[in-house]
Amino acid sequence: MIASTDNNPTFERLRQRVGIIHLRQRLGIEEDYERKVFGQGRNFFHIENWYSVHALIRNGLRVFMLHGRGKRNARRIRARHNRITITDLPAAFEGYTILQISDPHIDMAPDFPHTLIDAVRGVDYDLCVLTGDYRGDTWGPCDAALDGIRQVRTHLNGDVYAVLGNHDSITMVPGMEDAGIRLLLNEYVVLERNGERLYLAGIDDPHYYRADNLEKAADKIPEDAVSILLAHSPEIYRHAAHAGFDAMLCGHTHGGQICLPGGVPLTCNAACPREYCSGAWQYRQLTGYTSAGSGACVVDVRLNCPPEITLHHLHRQVPA
Repeated sequence: MIASTDNNPTFERLRQRVGIIHLRQRLGIEEDYERKVFGQGRNFFHIENWYSVHALIRNGLRVFMLHGRGKRNARRIRARHNRITITDLPAAFEGYTILQISDPHIDMAPDFPHTLIDAVRGVDYDLCVLTGDYRGDTWGPCDAALDGIRQVRTHLNGDVYAVLGNHDSITMVPGMEDAGIRLLLNEYVVLERNGERLYLAGIDDPHYYRADNLEKAADKIPEDAVSILLAHSPEIYRHAAHAGFDAMLCGHTHGGQICLPGGVPLTCNAACPREYCSGAWQYRQLTGYTSAGSGACVVDVRLNCPPEITLHHLHRQVPA
């Protein structure tokens, strides 16, 4: 935790970005609940903080001769395409493409940055968004994660917007923004194209730190405007729908990461129905997508659940 002194430049930059109350709350929760396995957040149990289980999972996979295959799978990132249909989408945004990268856990393995760079190289899109979990651990130094994100950023075109996840410290914000990634911390921005507008909002981690504030993020978005929400976890889908968002992009679950044949997840680590934990979904007027993520957590393996980057293609809904 950084010292809250007037001569601390990181603290001062963060205070200006998020305000003193949010900053103190976020830093305090990070310090109080780091490495907590039970309680806190929306889930009672947090497997990512139970570090003694990591070796158990690896050894179990080795016993069944799945560890090597799982490591290879985790480095085969595929590009998925998803169509998002929105009523009253401004005509200028017809066909607009958003590249979503989620849960890279970029410092989990030395080759993770290069694997992600290979995946995004040559991909065509209009905007890139990152939906959290850049660090492998949930606590400790952020330098390696920031270095990996900087490497990836040089291969991303145009504007990049991001939100924080449950593995991320708010102290990462200045470094990410210096690298050209705009963090949306319970904020929104206006995307303009040919004189028309689309609103993009982002909230702080809603899963573990419970630092999300939809009211602050969306209160000033015009009621009749088309808006898209970035959130680390799908667990706030009801709140997002009732707040009036048209679409929501999230991650966190990894799609299960280690799944049974057929892609059946052993666990999703999210307090919401499983149909909201992977891929496209719909709740009332809210069109959602939960990315399986490009990285891996706890162990750098994947089984029956390929890592992904996702290209979301926006289209206007044609009246019946």
